[in-house]
Amino acid sequence: MKQYLAILISSLLSAALAIAAYRYFEPHREVVIRETVSARYTNFDPMDVSKQRSFLSSAPTDFSAAADRVIPAVVNIKTVQSSGNFDLWGSPAVGSASGSGVIISEDGYIVTNNHVIEDSDEIEVTLNDKREYEAELIGTDPSTDLALIKIKAQGLPALEFGNSDSLRVGEWVLAIGNPFNLESTVTSGIVSAKGRSIDILEGQDRIESFIQTDAAVNPGNSGGALANTNGELIGINTAIITRSGRYEGYSFAVPINLVRKVVRDLRDYGVVQRGILGVFIDEMTNELAKKLGLENVEGVYINRVTPGSGADDAGLEKGDVIIGINGVKTKTLPEMQEQLGRYRPGNAIQVEIIRDKARTVKEVVLKNKSNSTALVTSQNADILLELGFEVRELSRQESRRLKAEGVKVISIYRGSRIERTNMDPGFVITKVDNRAVNSVDELVALLEQSSGKVMLEGIYEGYAGEYYYAFPVD
Repeated sequence: MKQYLAILISSLLSAALAIAAYRYFEPHREVVIRETVSARYTNFDPMDVSKQRSFLSSAPTDFSAAADRVIPAVVNIKTVQSSGNFDLWGSPAVGSASGSGVIISEDGYIVTNNHVIEDSDEIEVTLNDKREYEAELIGTDPSTDLALIKIKAQGLPALEFGNSDSLRVGEWVLAIGNPFNLESTVTSGIVSAKGRSIDILEGQDRIESFIQTDAAVNPGNSGGALANTNGELIGINTAIITRSGRYEGYSFAVPINLVRKVVRDLRDYGVVQRGILGVFIDEMTNELAKKLGLENVEGVYINRVTPGSGADDAGLEKGDVIIGINGVKTKTLPEMQEQLGRYRPGNAIQVEIIRDKARTVKEVVLKNKSNSTALVTSQNADILLELGFEVRELSRQESRRLKAEGVKVISIYRGSRIERTNMDPGFVITKVDNRAVNSVDELVALLEQSSGKVMLEGIYEGYAGEYYYAFPVD
């Protein structure tokens, strides 16, 4: 027994000496324990274009982390519209609509689609945690089908803006909506295409450069979030193409880099400050590319330049092909419209063109619809919209040719007060109630000061004599 005990003690001592010798001669190693912590950004303004971040998605098998970040910021929006009629019991007849929206600031700004809140008398917002608020309409932009509303609340879970330019076809994305108070619904898919135009918006200024995905988006999800797998907002879900009224594999979102500019303008000015290049353009075709001797069927063809516009001042000409704006390639018409939609009147942009098979760059100062570089106020836009027409200032060439100063009518809205006067586009307003008009601002000021009936006096180029149109402004 003593023999076995001696052997056991000897073995233990040998093992202890071996361990001690190993630790003495082995070099020291540093052990680092890492914990994953989500990044946070100080003073992050989601509507500040200088703070875009690039993000390229991998192919995850679990979208729960991204969904957890996005869901709290997606809200349900319910609107009430009064039809102006009465039911059998004499009560006002009302209608309602529902959609989704995305919280983009902690103090209550929410972006949604214009068609969700269009013609509404009341806007009700229900947050993901069931809190309910009345919302104020800040502004709308039918040209992009976007609207900005606001609720009176603080500390809300705002969603961070991503960078839609960094999206790649085939990248995973999530579509999140909050329809019919069913709480948030999350679907996934991939980016099928970028820069899609599906001809659903109206107006000369419409911008259709959608992100196409196969993530399921159904009625009630309009205005909801399209997010990347990092949980960043990269689009506002807007439309589907369907024959049945239900999702069939094609959904479309407004890219967030365009949304950012639109909502900043609506927040700061009440209207969108849209920079106008001043050209009439066509999509490039194979036949046209061959005729021009181009190597690729890419770019946007200029078929006319507006006199006195920024393009005219910069020397752009009919026959030029626009292939880039500020270093961003514009292979198609929707891509060019999206890039231009990010700038305001007065901004100088670098326009890359092909002329006579040679590439060159022209600096163009964008103007507004009135053919000036001034920013538009909501007050100006409201009175002209209410009367039903759009105007711009005469170019220097037009003033010399007509030997007159004034404001030119460029479009008239159907069913408006102006249309009922039988005025035609092209009419040059020279006087309001016998007071001279030299600019759009002067026209707006005179219209605002008027009451009762107003008399517009002016001329048409190519037609002799003066013309008069009267209409009520009250």
